[in-house]
Amino acid sequence: MQLTLEQPGHRYIVRGADGGSAWVNDRRLTASFAVSPDVLLDDWPVASIGLLTPDLLAPLLALRPDVIIIGSGGQQGFAPALTQATCLQAGAGLEVMTNAAAARTFSVLAGEGRRVVAGFILG
Repeated sequence: MQLTLEQPGHRYIVRGADGGSAWVNDRRLTASFAVSPDVLLDDWPVASIGLLTPDLLAPLLALRPDVIIIGSGGQQGFAPALTQATCLQAGAGLEVMTNAAAARTFSVLAGEGRRVVAGFILG
């Protein structure tokens, strides 16, 4: 089997995440953050998925993604109905999953060149 080093065409790579921390490029983050392939918002003030309001989602929607992935921590959670409706009205899909799954999904979609934003709730 031949292995090939992939050089992504974007600035930020989420290398992994769990309930308490995440690695973006070579930086370990321990507070909630949001990331797109080219933008890192390392001061995203979200403490839990149940508290994710449309106002807190606004910086992610401003990046004009096709899909928003929310890492809800170490456990699967669900976004409030109003938050889900806000995404639909903006034309962006919203998927909530554990942080580990969100890191993998973000990497795949970013690698495909998709307009994706991921928010990771850490704590």
